[in-house]
Amino acid sequence: MRNICVILIFFFVISGCSESIQQTVAWATKSEVKVEKIVEGFGVVWGMAFLSGDEIIFTERQGSINILDLNSKAVIRLSGNPPVRAAGQGGMLDVAVPQNYKSGDWIYFTYVKDQGGKGVTALARAQRSGEQLVEWTDLLVTQSATSTSRHFGSRITFDGKGHLFFSVGDRGYRPNGQDNTTHAGTVIRLNLDGSIPADNPYVNDSQSLPEIWSYGHRNIQGIIYDRKNERLWAIEHGPRGGDEINIILPGRNYGWPLVSYGKEYSRPVPVGKGTKMAGVEDAVKVYIPSIAPGSLIYYNGAAFPAWQGNLLAGALKLRHINRIELSPQGAPVAEERMLEGLGERIRALAVSPEGWLYFSTDSGMIQRIIPAG
Repeated sequence: MRNICVILIFFFVISGCSESIQQTVAWATKSEVKVEKIVEGFGVVWGMAFLSGDEIIFTERQGSINILDLNSKAVIRLSGNPPVRAAGQGGMLDVAVPQNYKSGDWIYFTYVKDQGGKGVTALARAQRSGEQLVEWTDLLVTQSATSTSRHFGSRITFDGKGHLFFSVGDRGYRPNGQDNTTHAGTVIRLNLDGSIPADNPYVNDSQSLPEIWSYGHRNIQGIIYDRKNERLWAIEHGPRGGDEINIILPGRNYGWPLVSYGKEYSRPVPVGKGTKMAGVEDAVKVYIPSIAPGSLIYYNGAAFPAWQGNLLAGALKLRHINRIELSPQGAPVAEERMLEGLGERIRALAVSPEGWLYFSTDSGMIQRIIPAG
């Protein structure tokens, strides 16, 4: 089991639980970067991905899928996408492309699909042809229906070995986290064509769905595969405290709702049976109070050398970009909270070929961070 490091941070001061050492982040971000607004006037910009050096495909939660030309700042609304159930936290969610994407390749999406008046998270793929999406195909319509309109997840990432991972929230029904007969509360692993890999951990388990890679999750809204170190990272919402960063391993239980650092929304009492339990993976990092994470990337760009090998997460409730420096072993050793002064709920993150950091906000903007000068 990894040591849990619960980090309480005020004014960029870090307290490491395992060593009780206080450390102040040394990087003076404000003097090193410049923030530029690219476009605005949209709905909740939920997902973004670079199709080329000068084109971003992005989703709006109410259902639109768009192309942004970074040279002209023109935005094209694509046709060919299906209707979505845009209610509560649901709608058109993530968009992602594998590394080395080229024109005509598959583009992957997660969205909320209506099933008999209830929403379920679905994984799909399509190709772009001019101003439309063609060959839209649902690869997996998850078994995750509940009567709620919350906790759909969902983010997508690729391991570069022919597989993708995507997350599904517990759908607002806590027992789903420990029930492998539903996709709710899990990370799912599939081949790029939507088929089930033969080495998935539950492929021969009649009591579990074969697409499941890990379970015991509440609502993962950030997931990224670090190819250099072959680590699958995820960040998820906890209830009123207890947001978690985890390294996701096959067949492992991440505890929800039995194990949590969070409190009940109705009263200040713990959720679950404690913060540790035999057979449950310890979190790499826990946030108290919650930041409400909206995305996660592993930075390996060239523009900001000090960020190399860092995790970056968009924060919704506490409205900043959360940067976590990691040790070679994958332990968090320092943290910085960037752009708190913007006062924006930061949803999606994407890195350009130059290594510039693009981010979207729930107020409908896409902005970027570039090196000052």
